[in-house]
Amino acid sequence: MKILARNAAETVENTFDFTIDKFPLFGPDNMPTDQYGLFHSKTGYLKGVKSVSPRYVPHTTGQVVALTNAAAEVFDGEISVKCHFNNGHFVNIKPTDDDRRNMFNVTQGDNVFPRFMVSGGFDGRGFKASIGYYRDLCDNLSMMRSVSSFSQSIRHTSGLLPAMDELIGTFSQLKESWCTLTDLIAQMQQRTVNMQEFLNKIYPEPTDDVSGREITMHKTKSKLIMNRMWKELRQTGQIQQNSDNISSVPAWFAYNAVQGYEQHDAIRRSMPTTNQRFERILRAANPQVLQAEKLALAA
Repeated sequence: MKILARNAAETVENTFDFTIDKFPLFGPDNMPTDQYGLFHSKTGYLKGVKSVSPRYVPHTTGQVVALTNAAAEVFDGEISVKCHFNNGHFVNIKPTDDDRRNMFNVTQGDNVFPRFMVSGGFDGRGFKASIGYYRDLCDNLSMMRSVSSFSQSIRHTSGLLPAMDELIGTFSQLKESWCTLTDLIAQMQQRTVNMQEFLNKIYPEPTDDVSGREITMHKTKSKLIMNRMWKELRQTGQIQQNSDNISSVPAWFAYNAVQGYEQHDAIRRSMPTTNQRFERILRAANPQVLQAEKLALAA
């Protein structure tokens, strides 16, 4: 293993320095059941996670380390690793800032760079590895969900640790799809959408029977999204200033305006900064962003 892979493993082990254990659940008066609950060794019962059967085996930090090491081996240079736990293990792996700027420039003024996301929830579906992108212009950390080759499922079995060659091959395949991802981005940059129609399909206008508060919230949301889009269009030299006469905009900027809103403006402000960063990544997969992606790709 490279030094960079060992450093990545240390980051995962230090962040996930706990176990997830399975214990039997009981009814009133200690009545036995055939169901088990999952418990965090430091914080207790995992709320929001469904009970599991006696056959279920929770995955371990060691298995997350194996996946992280495999992903680290695929990037040629130094890497940056961020970890987060939210009823599941999430690891974000990307080249360092200096390294990615040297290797992965895509478009002038609006650069995107690859990243891997490894996620392991406790829903019986195993691990998922996906390739996404980091966008300098708005600090977005995103993935496209409508293209199947951008993600792969991995079973968390006892044989995961020895199967490093196979895991490295999995991440190598994902990295190869980076060219496909950048081609789609280029297509979205060349296609245009009517921004108001685009937003109405994602966030339908309120009906007459809703409260004034809901109407105000809808208008505020639309304004925030539009302002975000105008700002990015100016920053990249697409336009000089806001203009009500511009109805058609590049689909790439329309998509990222929605994505940026969902990741940055709609997130809870009370959340700790570290959690905010990772929750933004997870929000990139919500239904509104997925719909915006499909509309932009179909433009």
